[in-house]
Amino acid sequence: MTTVETLRERAEAWLGQDPDPVTREELREILAGRDEAALADRFGAKLEFGTAGLRGELGAGPNRMNRVTVMRAAAGLAARLGAGRHVVIGYDARHMSATFARDSAAVLTGAGLRVSLMAEHWPTPVLAFAVRRLGADAGVMVTASHNPPRDNGYKVYWGDGAQIVPPLDQEISAAIDAVGPVDRLPLGEGWETLTDAAIVEPYLGAVTSLPLGSARDLTVVYTPMHGVGGALLLRAFTAAGFAEPSPVAEQFTPDPDFPTVAFPNPEEPGAMDLALDLAARAGADLIIANDPDADRCAVGVPLGDGFRMLTGDEVGGLLGEYVITRTTAPGRLVAASIVSSSLLGKIAVDHGVRHAETLTGFKWIVKAGEGLVFGYEEALGYSVGSDEGLPVRDKDGIGAALMVAALAASAKREGRTLSDLLDDQAVRYGLHATAQLSVRVADLSLITGAMSRLRATPPMELAGRAVLSADDLSTGLDGLPPTDGLRYRLSGDARVIIRPSGTEPKLKCYLEVVVPVPAREAVPSARDQAAHDLGTLKDALATLLAL
Repeated sequence: MTTVETLRERAEAWLGQDPDPVTREELREILAGRDEAALADRFGAKLEFGTAGLRGELGAGPNRMNRVTVMRAAAGLAARLGAGRHVVIGYDARHMSATFARDSAAVLTGAGLRVSLMAEHWPTPVLAFAVRRLGADAGVMVTASHNPPRDNGYKVYWGDGAQIVPPLDQEISAAIDAVGPVDRLPLGEGWETLTDAAIVEPYLGAVTSLPLGSARDLTVVYTPMHGVGGALLLRAFTAAGFAEPSPVAEQFTPDPDFPTVAFPNPEEPGAMDLALDLAARAGADLIIANDPDADRCAVGVPLGDGFRMLTGDEVGGLLGEYVITRTTAPGRLVAASIVSSSLLGKIAVDHGVRHAETLTGFKWIVKAGEGLVFGYEEALGYSVGSDEGLPVRDKDGIGAALMVAALAASAKREGRTLSDLLDDQAVRYGLHATAQLSVRVADLSLITGAMSRLRATPPMELAGRAVLSADDLSTGLDGLPPTDGLRYRLSGDARVIIRPSGTEPKLKCYLEVVVPVPAREAVPSARDQAAHDLGTLKDALATLLAL
């Protein structure tokens, strides 16, 4: 057990190298007040660098996001890459993002690398696009995506434009651990500044060249959720020939405090209330939302006198079939993560297109194979492409929004809606209904304990459905790399996957039921049945986990 004296020594050493007056003052107050709990929280552990990079709460110490943590990460990345390599850096509008980006540029330049730093805060997909566009060796995006306001993060991309995968994460992590005090690092200057014309305009050219059809009659309400996607999405719609969407004014300007939402995530309860209200008043055809770094895309459609938000799997099925029917390249491939609906696989088989299932995360989806034209994961992430492939090898909320609008406008031209297209898929492939159960914890050991307990004693049934198979994904099943997860296949064409979140203190459960639909008039009753079945499965899982 680490003693208080050791923690104080670590804190004093950290204080001596910290260039930030705000976190220095925070740490001085903790030391002066002899706050042992705060010391243990900040210096008894550290943020671990992994395939998702770093993500955590802002504050002093190695277990927080701060200038020392970021400079160490940049120095580790520099050591792994070596002098002379080229790194592109982007950042969002969160607290400290611009500072972290400039610190990274200074450390990397000081280590002898070439750096291209974006001139202002732009969405994550622009950074991912820029890595390949500029032929860079790596990219850094300072963002915490849809995490709470107090968080920030540090994502690393490799030269293929995708986020890193093992063993690169371990190699960079080891290099970070070898970094000494950051006040001894050589700092450089004179890096390249990437202007709008240099990278944003080429990005817009790429996403507006996607197969968007010719229909453009559409009324759209849009929110960037206080993030950095707003101005760029409006430009993208105009460049593609759509009318400019009506923005949710209260959420349009980037604001790192996200004042109108509890969590800046379109999936969270209440986050879409302002957009739903505006869409109902405006008589809109469609709602589109991005998360704060605009790599995710949420979609809402009219329902009665109001609107309903589609699930990520519903949008994934619609976009997947749209891309398949508008591409012709032989050997094309579509992919989805293992926790996403099985619907895309059935669509692919029906159209004679290859399909792959990958681990969770776009770092795996975009590596599904040659000829990839579409990939998605249920958490509102989509990468849409053409016969030329994917313009962005990561999830792209701007490109996906354009394609959703094109699909909705095409349907409207025929007197139909996205809801009609979902009904078509239900009749053709069966109604694939999905849901999630997420359990947030304060103590991560509860998640570890729950996974161990389930591995030791798998359930025999859930909600009256027999467990036909209990697969431990940590063994690397179906040719997939090992991952911490469990998959239960249930009688009656249902499935449950349980896994710890990779970015938040949550245990996440992914549920799917498939209900046959013999005729179009049977769709409403099939939806009622699916909702009931998902509800009973959720209750059974909540009882099973008991966290």
